[in-house]
Order: sequence, then C-alpha cells, then structure tokens
Amino acid sequence: MAFDIYKLVRPHLLQLKPYASARSEFSGSAKVWLDANENAYGTPGRTINNAFHRYPDPYQLSLKERISEIKNIPTDHIFLGNGSDEAIDLLIKVFCLPGTDNIISLPPTFGMYEVAAAVNDVEVKTASLTDDYQIDQEKVENAIDKNTKIIFFCSPNNPTGNLLATDDILYFLENFSGLVVVDEAYIDFTNQPSFLNKLNDFPNLVVLQTFSKAWGMAALRLGAAYASPEILAFLNKIKLPYNVSTLTQQTALEILQNTEQYNSYIAAIKTQRQWLVEQLNSLGIALKIHPADANFMLVKFTDAASVYQFLVDQGVIVRNRSSVHLCEGGLRITVGTEKENQLLIDTFKRYKPTSKSLTSQQNY
Repeated sequence: MAFDIYKLVRPHLLQLKPYASARSEFSGSAKVWLDANENAYGTPGRTINNAFHRYPDPYQLSLKERISEIKNIPTDHIFLGNGSDEAIDLLIKVFCLPGTDNIISLPPTFGMYEVAAAVNDVEVKTASLTDDYQIDQEKVENAIDKNTKIIFFCSPNNPTGNLLATDDILYFLENFSGLVVVDEAYIDFTNQPSFLNKLNDFPNLVVLQTFSKAWGMAALRLGAAYASPEILAFLNKIKLPYNVSTLTQQTALEILQNTEQYNSYIAAIKTQRQWLVEQLNSLGIALKIHPADANFMLVKFTDAASVYQFLVDQGVIVRNRSSVHLCEGGLRITVGTEKENQLLIDTFKRYKPTSKSLTSQQNY
C-alpha cells in the first residue's frame, strides 16, 4: 500500500520553522565561543576541561557514529532521545491530530503508547492479543479506520516477554498506509533478527530500541528510533533543542566501546533465564511460566497477590501484573544476577500456599 509521509504529518508541521539553537546554527570548531550565553568560566568545582558549561551537541553526532558502527545503520536513520519514551511521544505529536486521529495498541503491552496518546488527546483503539499473546490480524484490521495513523507492535512484548510473529508484522507493513512502529526494547535478549534490516524495504517502518536494558544504561535515559531520514526529520524538527545531555552522550559513548562485556552479560542473562525457568518448574508452585524472549518472564500463580506480598515481605521485589488484561494471576520477574536469582528461588521455597491457593490449584 502506498505510503505518503506528507499526507500523514499534521498539516501545520509541514511549514513549521523549528527553533534554531546556537549549537545547531554552528557546530564546528572555534577559538572562542560567544554565541550561546554560556558561563565561560566553567562549572564550579570542575576544571575547564572537565566542565559542563557548554551546551551539548543537539544531534549527538559522535554518539550516532558509534551506534551506526554497532547497528550497521546510517547515521541519518538514527534519532536519539530521552529514552524511547521521547520517540513515542514525538511520533504521536508529529503524525496524530489531537481529537481526530487515533493509534492502535495491542494489549497487554507497554503502557506508554496509551499514556503518550492520552497526553496528546489522541484516541487509542485496542486490538487485544490472542490468548497465547500473538497478533490477532482480524482484530487489528477491524480497528483500523481512516484516522488511524500508527500501529504499535512491541516485540518482545512487555509484560508477556514473547516475540510477536514476524509475518504478522510484515503483513501490516505491506498493507497499512500509516506508520508501523516495532518496539524492540528487549531485542538483544533474543536470537531473532531485528526489524532494522527491513528499514530499506518499508518507508513506513519505525524501529524503537533502548540502551536502558541490555546495555545497562537505565539511569542515563537514552533511547533510539530508527527510520527513514524523512520521518526522522520531523522528529528532529519538533524535539527539544538539547534533548540528550552531554553527560549522557559522553558516558554512553564510553560504554558502547565495551562490546565484549556487553556480549558476556547477554549470555549470562540468557543462561540465568533458563535456570530460573527450570527452578520454578521444579518447585511446582507456578501454574504457568510463559516462554520468554526478554530479560524477564511472566509467571502465573493461583494466588498472585499472596505470592507477591510474601516476596515483598522478604525484601524481594517483582512486578505484579495481575490487573493487566490477559495477565491475570501474573507476576513479571526480571532475570537478575546468579546470586539474586538464587535468593529468589530460596525465598520461593519458604512460601506456604494458603488453603485458597491449594483449592484453586486443584481446580485449575
């Protein structure tokens, strides 16, 4: 189906003149910087060579060059923001007319799609996943109308932990004239190729990733959107001028040199994920452990509230997802270190099911 970005973008943004910051007007080298009203004396407590008195690169060019090397993606296909949350918000701002347009979300899934839409006064139409947490093609097609601008697919999905079927996502890339956003926050923990290798095939594809998970940069708040330069031009047009701090850019650039350690962490997490599954199965207290392609798993119990509170009382914190659609009785458990996972299992061994839990399990 034909994709025309200029028919999707909110009309007033086509002519919008973005704010021109000092560093976006001039980004080369200079002897003296007197253009941005900065404190030329530096940052108190720091030497002039280790100060934060200059504004950051608004387009994070050095960092993008390193990411380009790692991902094998041209720099003009990379947008960096304050977590992937910023990219989600900007995509809705660019393409969805408040009070008129809508997005499609596939619950149970990442809640920020709905929150960002609500903040921007954009309707959310839902097309629930199937009972085994896969795309229901018919439901998605029925949800699409003339005002649908974006479909969000989260794969691996949060909070269920599983990959969505590639062919189902490809179907909508081929047959939907709006944006198809594939959120791959947990793709590093799978053996499946990223949708990044499809960017040249589909002009309506946006791939979201984050450096918070596999790369361990949650505190730095760095996320990425990968898409065509045409799409990213509009995100850059309306983003805040200096949306990624110098501290984040510098620290991320240092961390991204350590690919060997990154690979060892991923391998350890996958090993520990399998170990956790085996241990939980051997305990016999879980009703179901859903297959996981992420660094977490969704585990269902007959009395999840009781299990959750017991873990909290023992100082072990997991995420109670029992109130989420299709996740009833579910606790989302992150894969920790070997020591943390052993502590979790040892704690589970001390759990004594209530009579209510035993009755429910017998009747399950």
